[in-house]
Amino acid sequence: MTTQRHLRHKTLPLQLLLSLESCPSSTMGKKSRVKTQKSGSGASAVVTPKEMLNLISELLQKCSSAAPSAGKEWEEYIQIRGLVEKIRKKQKGLSVVFESSREDYFSDLMSWATENGASCDGFTVTNFGTEGYGLRATRDIKAEELFLWIPRKMLMTVESAQNSVLGPLYSQDRILQAMGNVTLALHLLCERANVSSPWLPYIRSLPQEYDTPLYYQQEEVELLLATQAVQDVLSQYKNTARQYAYFYKLVQTHPAASNLPLKDTFTFDDYRWAVSSVMTRQNQIPTEDGSRVTLALIPLWDMCNHTNGLITTGYNLEDDRCECVALQDYKENEQIYIFYGTRSNAEFVIHNGFFFEDNAHDRVKIKLGVSKSERLYAMKAEVLARAGIPASCVFALHCNEPPISAQLLAFLRVFCMTEEELKDYLLGERAMNKIFTLGNSEFPVSWENEIKLWTFLEMRAALLLKTYKTTSEEDRAMLEKPDLSLHSRVAIQLRLAEKHILEKVSSSGQAKRQHFQQKLEEGALLPHYEESDIALLENTEADTKLPIILRKLEEVEEGQEIQAEEHNHLLNGEKLVYRMEADVEPVQEVQSALDSTGSSKKNGQREVAKRTEENLKEKSD
Repeated sequence: MTTQRHLRHKTLPLQLLLSLESCPSSTMGKKSRVKTQKSGSGASAVVTPKEMLNLISELLQKCSSAAPSAGKEWEEYIQIRGLVEKIRKKQKGLSVVFESSREDYFSDLMSWATENGASCDGFTVTNFGTEGYGLRATRDIKAEELFLWIPRKMLMTVESAQNSVLGPLYSQDRILQAMGNVTLALHLLCERANVSSPWLPYIRSLPQEYDTPLYYQQEEVELLLATQAVQDVLSQYKNTARQYAYFYKLVQTHPAASNLPLKDTFTFDDYRWAVSSVMTRQNQIPTEDGSRVTLALIPLWDMCNHTNGLITTGYNLEDDRCECVALQDYKENEQIYIFYGTRSNAEFVIHNGFFFEDNAHDRVKIKLGVSKSERLYAMKAEVLARAGIPASCVFALHCNEPPISAQLLAFLRVFCMTEEELKDYLLGERAMNKIFTLGNSEFPVSWENEIKLWTFLEMRAALLLKTYKTTSEEDRAMLEKPDLSLHSRVAIQLRLAEKHILEKVSSSGQAKRQHFQQKLEEGALLPHYEESDIALLENTEADTKLPIILRKLEEVEEGQEIQAEEHNHLLNGEKLVYRMEADVEPVQEVQSALDSTGSSKKNGQREVAKRTEENLKEKSD
C-alpha cells in the first residue's frame, strides 16, 4: 500500500480487490447484431423456453442444496458441471459478441479516455507475450510520479448501474442490493448489449475469455484436488452457477426486468464472462457523496500487470478521480507495473487467473483450535482472549522468514502451555504484561514450551504434505512436459508452491526444535521481559518481535475465528474489502448471492460507512 507521501491531498489509497488480466489476447471488438460464439460443445439445437427453464430450475435447486458432506465436494462439482454443460450446449450460438479482435479497439479506448479527461500521454497498450496486454511507457517516468488518472465519469460502478436500465430491477431485488459485484456483472452485460453505451470503448477492450478456474476443463480442475485452493475453486463454480440460474429466472419472469437486453441472449457463458471481468478488475472507491464506498471498474488503469512493491493507486476526493503514481522509475518502452496487494498465489489463481512466480507474499492457510474437551481449555481460551486471539483460528504459513506470524507464535505458545504456565500468565506476577510477550520470538514461555510448539508445527506441516497425491519431484517432472495446457501448468505450479511452503515450515520447525533442545540441555537462562522493551519492540521491522496485541495482522483471513459452517458462499469466494492501509484485514461484507437476502441494504451501507470512517480516523491518528 502506498504511503501518504505518494498521493495528493485527500487521496484515499485503493486496495486492488480483484486485479488484472494475465491472459493472452482474445477476440472481441465491433459488435454484430447476431454472431455465433463458441459457447459449448456439439451442434446448436432448438430448445423451448419451458425446456430451458426446467434445466435452469434443476441447476438452481442443485446449487442451493445443503453443503455436501466432507469428501463429497468433487462429486457435487461433477453433477453441477454436467448440468451447466447441458445448458451451454443448448445455448450454443445465442450469445451476442463482438467481431474484431480486442486489440483493434485499443486506439478507441485511448481516444475515449483522452476525451473524458484521463491521462494518456505517458503510455500505450502493448502485448507483452506471456504476461498478456499491459501498459508500456512512451517516455521516462520517475518513481512516485503521477502518470495516470481516471475521472469518475469513466468508471462503471454500482451507482451507475442504479442509474441505468438495470435500475428498476436493482431497486426491487435484494440480491443485487446486497451483492455489488453481481450488480456490476449484470451492468456490464446490459451495457455490452447497448450500441449507444458510453462505456462501449472500454467493454470492447476487455478479453473475451479469461484464465480463471471458471474456464478450466474438468481434468484441469482435477489437478487441484488435495490442494488448499480446491475448496474455493469448487465454491467459485457452484456460486457462479447458482447466481446464473437465479438471475436467468429473474430476467425471464420479473416485471422490472422486462426492458433488460438480456431476455433472449443471457447465456451461462455471458454470465461467466461478466463475472470474470468483474472478478479480475473490481475495486472499491468512495461514492459520489463520499458517505460510503462502492464497487467500480476502472478503465485503462486495469490494463496494468502485477509485480512486487507497494500499492500506489488512490482515489482523489477533491478532483473526484482515481490516481496512480509510478511504483518505480520506468524507462521509455518498459512495461509499467502496479502492485495488486499482499495476495497468495491461490488468490491470484482463483480470482485473477495467473500464477506469480516471484510472490513475496505467498502463504498457505492452516486451521488450528484448542479442543473444547481438553481439560485446560478454559484457561487456554482465557489467555488467548487476553491476547486478542480466538480459541479456534485460521492462520497463515509463509513462504519467507519467519514462516509464522506473531499471532500464530502466540497461539502455539498458549496451545502448548502446561497448567502451571497458564496460571502464571493468568494470575502470576505481572501476568498482564507477559501477554505482550506471547508473540515475541525473543521471549519464550519456557524452553520446553518452545520445543513442543516447534515439534507440533513440524509434524503438522509433514502431515499436510502427505495429503497430496503427488510429490514435489513428480510435480516438477510434469511441468517439464511441452504439451501441458496453460491451465494445467498453473494448477501444478500452485500445487507445487503449497508444498514448498509446507516443506519449508517443516524444515524450519525441525531446526527450531533442535535449537531449543540444545538451550534446554545447556541450562541456558530464559530472557527476561522489561516494560522498557516496548519502545524497542515497536520500532523493529521483524514481524514476530511486535507485542501481539499491538500488532496489525497482514494475512488474509489470519486470526478469523472458525465458524461452525466453514464453507464460504461469497461471490466466487472473494472477500470484499476497502483498505486504507496495507495491513488492515479484509472484512467479509456479504455471505452469498442467495444467502444474504435477509440483510438489508441500509444496514450494509451503514456498516461500510462506519468501517470507512474508522479507517479514516485511524489514518489521521
